[in-house]
This record gives sequence, C-alpha cells and structure tokens, in this order.
Amino acid sequence: MDEARFGTHSKIGHGWFEKGTRSRVRVKLGFKNFYVYSAIEPQTGESFSLLLPKVNGDMMSLFLKEFRMFCGSDPVVLVMDGAEWHKSKALARPEGIEFVVLPPYSPELNPVERFWLQLKRDTIRNKVYTSLADLEQAVCFCLSTFSPSAIAQTCAINWFN
Repeated sequence: MDEARFGTHSKIGHGWFEKGTRSRVRVKLGFKNFYVYSAIEPQTGESFSLLLPKVNGDMMSLFLKEFRMFCGSDPVVLVMDGAEWHKSKALARPEGIEFVVLPPYSPELNPVERFWLQLKRDTIRNKVYTSLADLEQAVCFCLSTFSPSAIAQTCAINWFN
C-alpha cells in the first residue's frame, strides 16, 4: 500500500526526435494536485485505489475504511512505508487489517512503487493537462484499464535478476 501524488506540473521524460532538429515539448507549470492511494496484492494483481485530495491521517483513515469494505471480512496484511500518517495514533485502524511497516529508505521492497512508475509513465510523462479534472479523468481511465495480470506482472519482485 502506498500513495502517489499526481499534479498538473509537467513531468518530462525521454523521447525520440528527428536528428538535427530542435525538439519542442509543451510543459505546464502549476501545483494543483491530488493523491492516489492504492493497495495491491502483487501475486494476483488484485488492487484497490482511491483518489484523495491530501495525504494525512484523516485521508488514510478514509482509505482504510473503504479498503476494509472492499476486502469484506477477509484478513489482510497491509505492507507500507513508515510515513507519519501511516503510524498516527489518531489513525482509525479497522478490525482484521494487520499493518507491517517497511524499514526506512527501502522503496524497492514495496511492490506498489513499480505500479506508480507504470501509472505515471502512462498518464503524466510528456503530457499536459489543462485542468486537474482532466488529469483525474486520465488517471481513473488508466487505472480502469490495468488488468490484474498486468498489475501482477508490473509489481512482481524477481529477486534473482
């Protein structure tokens, strides 16, 4: 489980351009953003995501409440980083969800980090959105197109390569 920020500020990536010509890439400056909270089961690719306006204990509590409803009564182990709002005493922790906090500075241990790379590559790299609503729509559409098998393949940890 993790959160990622998506905003209207352009993210420039690599591209192919004709040799000898000056490349032109549109950019947009701005700091309007939202966050995608996602929990992913890396072996099956089953996922649950919410778009929320901030990262804090209240938003995390809302995510956990909705996630608990999504999972039903199944027991869940939620692996996450040690962000302040993940460990807050005020956090509403639903029954049946066990929390495992990763060691500091170890994003490579969290499979959802690879999901963020793919999602951002598909939605914000080298793209300009005129409004936050357009970006939200693009992210929602992209999230809806990921199949569980594609998510599992993206998030798989291969310790031997």
